[in-house]
Amino acid sequence: MTTALPWHKRLRDKALSAAVWTLIRVMRLQPPQFASWVGGFWARRIGPLTSINRTALENLALAYPEKTEAERRAIAVGMWDNLGRMAGEFVHLDRIWQYNMWEPSKSRIETTGVSNFVAMRTDGKPALVFTAHLANWELPAIAAAAQGLDSAVLFRAPDNQFFADLLFNARASVMGNLVAASHVAVFELAAVLDQGKHLGILVDQSRRGGPTVNFFGHPCSSNPTIARLARLYECPVHGVRVIRLPGGRFRITCTPPINLPRDKDGKIDVDASMQAITSVVEGWVREHPEQWTWFYRRWRN
Repeated sequence: MTTALPWHKRLRDKALSAAVWTLIRVMRLQPPQFASWVGGFWARRIGPLTSINRTALENLALAYPEKTEAERRAIAVGMWDNLGRMAGEFVHLDRIWQYNMWEPSKSRIETTGVSNFVAMRTDGKPALVFTAHLANWELPAIAAAAQGLDSAVLFRAPDNQFFADLLFNARASVMGNLVAASHVAVFELAAVLDQGKHLGILVDQSRRGGPTVNFFGHPCSSNPTIARLARLYECPVHGVRVIRLPGGRFRITCTPPINLPRDKDGKIDVDASMQAITSVVEGWVREHPEQWTWFYRRWRN
């Protein structure tokens, strides 16, 4: 039986929903690049004043003990800028994809590892694709749909129904199949791979009870879903990341298939594979630390 929220919380949620709805309509009137700039401008000023910023600074001190406090604060400000820009870009998800492989200088998007993308589309096999909360992490799924890659994306819906519907509707128009994380999601994910599709999963958050991995020199838990599916289906596993570039542009890169560790029976080793994938993500974050979401409690027990 579902317990109704107290009246003051329902009122708060309605007021917040109305404010967000209004803001989205205003931001839709602006070009995507300007909306991105506005989001970054305000996030750089408001984000560092929040309690979430303290968590980000704690995580940065854990990951970068060799850096000065000023350097870590600068990374945190860059993180807020990236998040604000992503919020501005979210209202333009249906407009943000602008890619011309013949004239890359005129495109908002540039790519590297194109042959790996092409191989995924033409080899007739299902594939698993991992990414991380870097730059605008919505773009890999948008890119897959735009380039005709039959794909699905695992996502976690917010508890607030308004925001859950908002995210789903915005994504559904520009991405492949959307699979909501739940206790039955594994069956939907299996069906995606059984149909020969490609499945995208964010892998840089902790999961209580998951395999322990080393991330920035410290142990933390990981979500083993992608490694378990790789073990079960023996399909290729690629890493795809987005790098935010100056001028409102992005670079999307795709790795060749990752050579995942195997156990003595020749099966993919789930725990060791999660460490291999986590190490790839750590390398990405180290290249552009200001573009990762440092406020996640990645090292919680």
